[in-house]
Amino acid sequence: MNTDSDHLSISEMRHHLDTEVVGRHIYLHGTVDSTNAVLRRLADHGAEEGTVVLAESQTAGRGRPGVRWFSPDGVNLYVSVLFRPSLAPRDVARFAPIASLALSEAIEAEGLTVEIKWPNDLVVNGRKLGGTLVDFATVADRVSYVILGLGVNLNVTHADLEAALGAEAVLATSVSELAGREIDRNRFAARLLNRLEKWHQIVVAYGLEAALAAWQARDALRGRPLEVRSGGEAWRGCGRGVDADGCLLVEDAAGRPHRVVSGAIRLVDCATSDRREAP
Repeated sequence: MNTDSDHLSISEMRHHLDTEVVGRHIYLHGTVDSTNAVLRRLADHGAEEGTVVLAESQTAGRGRPGVRWFSPDGVNLYVSVLFRPSLAPRDVARFAPIASLALSEAIEAEGLTVEIKWPNDLVVNGRKLGGTLVDFATVADRVSYVILGLGVNLNVTHADLEAALGAEAVLATSVSELAGREIDRNRFAARLLNRLEKWHQIVVAYGLEAALAAWQARDALRGRPLEVRSGGEAWRGCGRGVDADGCLLVEDAAGRPHRVVSGAIRLVDCATSDRREAP
Protein backbone atom coordinates (compact mmCIF):
# COMPACT_ATOMS: atom_id res chain seq x y z
CA MET A 1 0.00 0.00 0.00
CA ASN A 2 1.30 3.45 -0.92
CA THR A 3 1.79 6.06 1.78
CA ASP A 4 1.43 9.81 1.32
CA SER A 5 5.18 10.08 0.78
CA ASP A 6 4.87 7.82 -2.28
CA HIS A 7 2.42 10.12 -4.04
CA LEU A 8 3.34 12.47 -6.84
CA SER A 9 3.31 16.09 -5.70
CA ILE A 10 3.54 19.21 -7.85
CA SER A 11 5.14 21.16 -5.01
CA GLU A 12 7.77 18.45 -4.48
CA MET A 13 8.53 18.36 -8.19
CA ARG A 14 8.89 22.14 -8.37
CA HIS A 15 11.41 21.99 -5.52
CA HIS A 16 13.76 20.12 -7.87
CA LEU A 17 12.71 21.73 -11.16
CA ASP A 18 15.20 23.97 -12.98
CA THR A 19 13.46 24.99 -16.20
CA GLU A 20 12.25 28.15 -17.90
CA VAL A 21 9.37 26.79 -20.00
CA VAL A 22 8.77 23.10 -19.33
CA GLY A 23 6.63 22.76 -16.22
CA ARG A 24 5.40 26.35 -16.19
CA HIS A 25 1.94 24.80 -15.91
CA ILE A 26 1.63 21.31 -14.37
CA TYR A 27 -1.56 19.25 -14.12
CA LEU A 28 -1.54 16.17 -11.89
CA HIS A 29 -4.36 13.62 -12.08
CA GLY A 30 -5.25 10.36 -10.37
CA THR A 31 -6.51 8.06 -13.13
CA VAL A 32 -6.85 9.20 -16.75
CA ASP A 33 -7.33 7.50 -20.10
CA SER A 34 -3.86 8.67 -21.10
CA THR A 35 -1.78 11.73 -20.30
CA ASN A 36 -1.34 12.39 -24.02
CA ALA A 37 -5.11 12.42 -24.51
CA VAL A 38 -5.60 14.82 -21.58
CA LEU A 39 -2.89 17.15 -22.86
CA ARG A 40 -4.27 17.03 -26.40
CA ARG A 41 -7.59 18.34 -25.07
CA LEU A 42 -5.77 21.12 -23.22
CA ALA A 43 -3.69 21.95 -26.29
CA ASP A 44 -6.81 22.18 -28.44
CA HIS A 45 -8.05 24.85 -26.02
CA GLY A 46 -4.88 26.92 -26.14
CA ALA A 47 -2.57 25.48 -23.47
CA GLU A 48 0.88 27.08 -23.49
CA GLU A 49 4.14 25.50 -24.58
CA GLY A 50 5.75 23.62 -21.70
CA THR A 51 2.44 22.53 -20.16
CA VAL A 52 2.86 19.18 -18.38
CA VAL A 53 0.28 16.51 -17.55
CA LEU A 54 1.05 13.65 -15.13
CA ALA A 55 -1.13 10.87 -13.78
CA GLU A 56 -0.86 8.20 -11.10
CA SER A 57 -2.37 5.64 -13.50
CA GLN A 58 -3.72 5.29 -17.04
CA THR A 59 -6.51 3.12 -18.42
CA ALA A 60 -5.51 3.49 -22.07
CA GLY A 61 -1.81 4.30 -22.11
CA ARG A 62 -0.18 3.54 -25.46
CA GLY A 63 3.11 1.91 -26.35
CA ARG A 64 3.91 0.56 -29.81
CA PRO A 65 1.05 0.82 -32.34
CA GLY A 66 -1.77 -1.40 -31.14
CA VAL A 67 -0.03 -2.17 -27.83
CA ARG A 68 -1.35 -0.88 -24.50
CA TRP A 69 1.21 0.41 -22.00
CA PHE A 70 0.73 -1.26 -18.61
CA SER A 71 0.10 1.68 -16.25
CA PRO A 72 -0.49 0.54 -12.64
CA ASP A 73 -1.40 3.04 -9.96
CA GLY A 74 1.09 4.94 -7.82
CA VAL A 75 4.36 3.24 -8.77
CA ASN A 76 5.59 4.55 -12.12
CA LEU A 77 5.74 7.79 -14.07
CA TYR A 78 3.36 8.71 -16.90
CA VAL A 79 3.89 12.24 -18.21
CA SER A 80 3.18 14.29 -21.33
CA VAL A 81 4.70 17.63 -22.32
CA LEU A 82 3.41 20.17 -24.85
CA PHE A 83 5.57 21.99 -27.40
CA ARG A 84 4.51 24.46 -30.08
CA PRO A 85 7.36 24.38 -32.61
CA SER A 86 7.41 26.00 -36.03
CA LEU A 87 7.60 22.82 -38.09
CA ALA A 88 6.25 21.18 -41.21
CA PRO A 89 4.48 17.87 -40.44
CA ARG A 90 7.24 15.90 -42.19
CA ASP A 91 9.73 17.17 -39.59
CA VAL A 92 7.86 16.00 -36.48
CA ALA A 93 9.94 12.80 -36.35
CA ARG A 94 12.88 14.98 -35.33
CA PHE A 95 11.20 15.51 -31.97
CA ALA A 96 11.24 11.81 -31.00
CA PRO A 97 14.96 11.70 -30.04
CA ILE A 98 14.43 14.60 -27.61
CA ALA A 99 12.11 12.47 -25.49
CA SER A 100 14.28 9.34 -25.69
CA LEU A 101 17.47 11.18 -24.74
CA ALA A 102 15.85 13.01 -21.83
CA LEU A 103 14.38 9.80 -20.42
CA SER A 104 17.66 7.95 -20.94
CA GLU A 105 19.61 10.55 -18.97
CA ALA A 106 17.03 10.60 -16.18
CA ILE A 107 17.35 6.82 -15.81
CA GLU A 108 21.14 6.87 -16.10
CA ALA A 109 21.27 9.22 -13.12
CA GLU A 110 20.11 6.21 -11.07
CA GLY A 111 23.32 4.38 -12.02
CA LEU A 112 22.03 2.33 -14.97
CA THR A 113 23.29 2.00 -18.54
CA VAL A 114 20.44 2.61 -20.97
CA GLU A 115 20.07 1.79 -24.66
CA ILE A 116 17.50 3.23 -27.08
CA LYS A 117 15.74 0.78 -29.38
CA TRP A 118 14.44 2.74 -32.35
CA PRO A 119 12.05 4.38 -32.51
CA ASN A 120 10.89 4.80 -28.93
CA ASP A 121 11.84 2.02 -26.48
CA LEU A 122 14.37 2.27 -23.66
CA VAL A 123 16.06 -0.95 -22.60
CA VAL A 124 18.64 -2.14 -20.10
CA ASN A 125 20.33 -5.46 -20.86
CA GLY A 126 17.65 -6.12 -23.48
CA ARG A 127 14.74 -5.57 -21.09
CA LYS A 128 12.32 -2.72 -21.65
CA LEU A 129 11.65 -0.27 -18.84
CA GLY A 130 10.41 2.83 -20.65
CA GLY A 131 9.17 4.35 -23.85
CA THR A 132 8.12 7.54 -25.57
CA LEU A 133 5.29 8.60 -27.85
CA VAL A 134 4.91 11.57 -30.19
CA ASP A 135 1.51 13.06 -31.05
CA PHE A 136 0.90 16.20 -33.07
CA ALA A 137 -1.78 18.34 -34.68
CA THR A 138 -1.63 20.50 -37.79
CA VAL A 139 -3.22 23.67 -39.10
CA ALA A 140 -2.97 23.92 -42.88
CA ASP A 141 0.60 22.88 -43.73
CA ARG A 142 2.15 23.64 -40.33
CA VAL A 143 2.32 21.86 -37.00
CA SER A 144 0.06 23.41 -34.37
CA TYR A 145 1.60 21.48 -31.49
CA VAL A 146 3.65 18.42 -30.58
CA ILE A 147 3.02 16.29 -27.49
CA LEU A 148 5.81 14.13 -26.12
CA GLY A 149 4.53 11.29 -23.97
CA LEU A 150 6.96 9.47 -21.68
CA GLY A 151 6.37 6.39 -19.57
CA VAL A 152 8.85 4.61 -17.33
CA ASN A 153 8.60 1.68 -14.95
CA LEU A 154 10.02 3.06 -11.72
CA ASN A 155 8.79 1.04 -8.73
CA VAL A 156 6.46 -1.57 -10.22
CA THR A 157 7.37 -5.05 -8.96
CA HIS A 158 8.31 -7.88 -11.28
CA ALA A 159 5.46 -9.91 -9.80
CA ASP A 160 3.02 -7.24 -10.99
CA LEU A 161 4.66 -7.20 -14.41
CA GLU A 162 4.27 -10.97 -14.63
CA ALA A 163 0.62 -10.78 -13.58
CA ALA A 164 -0.12 -8.19 -16.26
CA LEU A 165 2.16 -9.27 -19.10
CA GLY A 166 2.47 -13.02 -18.64
CA ALA A 167 5.36 -14.56 -20.54
CA GLU A 168 6.31 -11.17 -22.00
CA ALA A 169 7.33 -10.00 -18.52
CA VAL A 170 10.72 -11.64 -19.05
CA LEU A 171 11.45 -8.77 -21.47
CA ALA A 172 10.33 -6.07 -19.02
CA THR A 173 11.88 -4.57 -15.91
CA SER A 174 11.85 -1.45 -13.72
CA VAL A 175 14.39 1.08 -12.53
CA SER A 176 13.94 0.00 -8.91
CA GLU A 177 14.46 -3.68 -9.76
CA LEU A 178 17.74 -2.91 -11.50
CA ALA A 179 18.94 -0.26 -9.05
CA GLY A 180 18.03 -2.33 -6.01
CA ARG A 181 16.16 0.48 -4.28
CA GLU A 182 12.90 2.42 -4.45
CA ILE A 183 12.99 5.45 -6.71
CA ASP A 184 11.77 8.88 -5.57
CA ARG A 185 9.19 9.61 -8.26
CA ASN A 186 9.00 13.36 -7.63
CA ARG A 187 12.77 13.83 -7.94
CA PHE A 188 12.80 11.60 -11.01
CA ALA A 189 9.95 13.56 -12.65
CA ALA A 190 11.73 16.88 -12.08
CA ARG A 191 15.00 15.47 -13.40
CA LEU A 192 13.21 14.22 -16.51
CA LEU A 193 11.59 17.59 -17.18
CA ASN A 194 14.94 19.34 -16.67
CA ARG A 195 16.60 17.04 -19.21
CA LEU A 196 13.69 17.42 -21.63
CA GLU A 197 14.02 21.20 -21.69
CA LYS A 198 17.79 20.90 -22.14
CA TRP A 199 17.49 18.66 -25.20
CA HIS A 200 14.66 20.72 -26.64
CA GLN A 201 16.82 23.84 -26.42
CA ILE A 202 19.78 22.06 -28.04
CA VAL A 203 17.76 20.71 -30.97
CA VAL A 204 15.92 24.00 -31.56
CA ALA A 205 19.20 25.93 -31.57
CA TYR A 206 21.44 23.52 -33.46
CA GLY A 207 19.22 20.95 -35.16
CA LEU A 208 18.86 17.24 -34.51
CA GLU A 209 22.43 16.70 -35.67
CA ALA A 210 23.56 18.12 -32.31
CA ALA A 211 21.80 15.26 -30.52
CA LEU A 212 22.77 12.43 -32.86
CA ALA A 213 26.05 11.58 -31.11
CA ALA A 214 24.20 11.11 -27.81
CA TRP A 215 21.62 8.92 -29.56
CA GLN A 216 24.24 6.84 -31.41
CA ALA A 217 26.08 6.19 -28.15
CA ARG A 218 22.91 4.53 -26.81
CA ASP A 219 21.70 2.87 -30.03
CA ALA A 220 20.57 -0.68 -29.21
CA LEU A 221 20.33 -1.66 -32.90
CA ARG A 222 23.56 -0.30 -34.36
CA GLY A 223 25.67 -3.11 -35.80
CA ARG A 224 22.98 -5.69 -34.93
CA PRO A 225 21.32 -8.10 -37.39
CA LEU A 226 17.69 -7.11 -37.83
CA GLU A 227 14.47 -8.08 -39.53
CA VAL A 228 12.50 -5.10 -40.79
CA ARG A 229 8.75 -5.20 -41.47
CA SER A 230 7.66 -2.05 -43.23
CA GLY A 231 5.25 -1.25 -46.05
CA GLY A 232 3.95 -4.81 -46.18
CA GLU A 233 7.42 -6.25 -46.76
CA ALA A 234 9.88 -8.11 -44.53
CA TRP A 235 13.62 -8.18 -45.09
CA ARG A 236 16.85 -8.53 -43.15
CA GLY A 237 19.80 -6.28 -42.70
CA CYS A 238 22.14 -4.65 -40.21
CA GLY A 239 21.43 -1.55 -38.13
CA ARG A 240 23.54 1.46 -39.12
CA GLY A 241 22.28 4.15 -36.79
CA VAL A 242 19.80 7.00 -37.13
CA ASP A 243 19.94 9.91 -39.58
CA ALA A 244 19.29 13.63 -39.08
CA ASP A 245 15.57 13.12 -39.76
CA GLY A 246 15.21 10.50 -37.03
CA CYS A 247 14.91 7.62 -39.51
CA LEU A 248 16.51 4.23 -38.85
CA LEU A 249 19.37 3.35 -41.21
CA VAL A 250 19.62 -0.30 -42.22
CA GLU A 251 22.02 -1.95 -44.65
CA ASP A 252 20.52 -4.96 -46.45
CA ALA A 253 22.29 -8.24 -47.26
CA ALA A 254 23.51 -6.82 -50.58
CA GLY A 255 25.06 -3.82 -48.87
CA ARG A 256 22.38 -1.37 -50.00
CA PRO A 257 21.43 1.35 -47.48
CA HIS A 258 17.78 1.94 -46.53
CA ARG A 259 16.00 4.64 -44.51
CA VAL A 260 13.19 3.17 -42.39
CA VAL A 261 10.60 5.81 -41.51
CA SER A 262 8.25 3.45 -39.65
CA GLY A 263 7.84 -0.26 -39.11
CA ALA A 264 8.44 -3.19 -36.79
CA ILE A 265 12.03 -4.16 -36.00
CA ARG A 266 13.14 -7.57 -34.79
CA LEU A 267 16.58 -8.60 -33.60
CA VAL A 268 17.78 -11.72 -35.41
CA ASP A 269 19.88 -14.41 -33.75
CA CYS A 270 22.18 -15.37 -36.62
CA ALA A 271 23.60 -18.41 -34.86
CA THR A 272 20.30 -20.22 -34.40
CA SER A 273 18.05 -18.38 -36.88
CA ASP A 274 15.61 -17.89 -34.03
CA ARG A 275 13.80 -14.60 -34.00
CA ARG A 276 12.70 -12.47 -31.10
CA GLU A 277 11.11 -9.06 -31.00
CA ALA A 278 13.41 -6.47 -29.58
CA PRO A 279 11.85 -5.54 -26.23
